[in-house]
Amino acid sequence: MRRGPRGSDYRHRVPGLQRILVVSDGVGETELERVRHGLGRDPVVLTAPTPEAARVVRTLGAEPRVELSLAAVRFPAADRGHQLDALVRSHALGDRFRDVVVVTDQATSTLLLRVLAPDQLATGGAVQVVGLPRADRPVAARRAVVAGVVLGGVAGVLGAPVLLLVLIGLLAPVGLVLTLTEPRRHLGHELLLAAAVALAVSFVVVASSARFPGAF
Repeated sequence: MRRGPRGSDYRHRVPGLQRILVVSDGVGETELERVRHGLGRDPVVLTAPTPEAARVVRTLGAEPRVELSLAAVRFPAADRGHQLDALVRSHALGDRFRDVVVVTDQATSTLLLRVLAPDQLATGGAVQVVGLPRADRPVAARRAVVAGVVLGGVAGVLGAPVLLLVLIGLLAPVGLVLTLTEPRRHLGHELLLAAAVALAVSFVVVASSARFPGAF
């Protein structure tokens, strides 16, 4: 577990990490607005069943998932921290590319962070950001191969190699640029794979038609 962004820049994201934001239900409105503007698309919001947590969720403008286990307890069980950790991780694993927000009281937040992020010291702030390690988004290789076969086959049958080269000339640079941007890296790899397959299929179709001119 590595520490997330410091300070109030909640828009900051680190490649290879899924952001977990642990928010105290006593957070101020100004800081809460910064959190809202920094959230990714469709965040998973876990909240305690309390009016204070409901206030936070209303400001965030997200659909909450009320969890009874996030409610404050006067005498916590010895394994409560591990139970909270398992709860957060189970929701995070549903989609490793969505932010997870946990809204609860300060004491529960601190207990959660001690297990969820044991390599960092809680600063006592109302919002703590940590990151769960994750792999890059998988490449849809089958989709890329099918797209490449279709493009290459059509270009070869129509006898339009120049058009194919122009198309590949457009796909390849876009794919290379996307591979440098962490959220879209998988799309870049798909475009490059599709371009390579299309080129190979086109050559095969053209070579076959030249060898057997009556086949087309």
